Amino acid sequence: MTTPHISVVTPVYGYQLDLPALYQRLCAAITPITPHFEIIMVNDQSPDNAWQVIQELAARDQRVRGINLSRNFGQHQAITAGLEFVRGDWCVIMDCDLQDQPEEIPKLYAKAQEGFDSVVGMRVQRKDDLSVRITSKLFYKLFNYLTDQELDHRVANFGVYSRRVIDAVKRYKEAGRSVGLLLLQVGFPRCQIEIQHAQREVGSSTYTFKKRLQTAQSHILSYSTKPLQLVVKTGFFVVSFSFFLAVYFIFRYLKWGSETPGWTSLIVVLLFLSGLLISVVGIIGLYVGQIYNEVKNRPLFLVAETTFAVQSIVNQQNGEKIF
Repeated sequence: MTTPHISVVTPVYGYQLDLPALYQRLCAAITPITPHFEIIMVNDQSPDNAWQVIQELAARDQRVRGINLSRNFGQHQAITAGLEFVRGDWCVIMDCDLQDQPEEIPKLYAKAQEGFDSVVGMRVQRKDDLSVRITSKLFYKLFNYLTDQELDHRVANFGVYSRRVIDAVKRYKEAGRSVGLLLLQVGFPRCQIEIQHAQREVGSSTYTFKKRLQTAQSHILSYSTKPLQLVVKTGFFVVSFSFFLAVYFIFRYLKWGSETPGWTSLIVVLLFLSGLLISVVGIIGLYVGQIYNEVKNRPLFLVAETTFAVQSIVNQQNGEKIF
């Protein structure tokens, strides 16, 4: 079989009704570029019959390569699993819900041929729900502040990436990961171009507010230590404030004499300092928890079965074969 020129990696979770349409539109979009391509669909233990649909597509067309994970590992781990099996010179990463439109791939690929290793789609007008757009924008503002970066909330994972970018991303070992941020972090020539974002036609997003909050927390802790720096600065501020307050009370005592002690002010100060100490311990605890998750050195994903023959793949964290 001819080595693919383009590989498409898409994580699958709960969108089986879109998969045949996704397959057909991908074939129609990529065939004019090259007939040598592969579509890697990673089933992240979708609660429906997505794996059966993937198997049927793979049986009809050997360019469809299905990967079934042993349990639900999450979107970014599922993408990581797909990247392990990429054989193409170029890789397209996209969601399976068709909000990332396959018809935009030729535009992304053409831009990449101008000398870019990464060409990422920037959604001109996001078609997500208002709550999703608002929370996404707030997260990126907070994330940019804490990491001193300038990420655009209109940019996600959808893009075309060269083989050396994919190989570089595979070398990163952290469990708390964002594929989009890793693709940015590896460097190499990169650009963003405007693309059209589609309305979701089938199903609804599985990212609840709680999941989005957990994802935001994980990404911030994984890519920034600024919260710890802010805690230190806050501590110095409280110490400085306490010093000047003590000077003020001494001056007032020398000038006007002693007064009846203020119970309210004492309680306010105690509550403030107690709350500050609890917050400090909590933030440190979050980072300790993040360290705990990393040092366990567990595999990022486990493969239950595939639709194609595979010898083995190696766990990028400790070099052990995991499939």
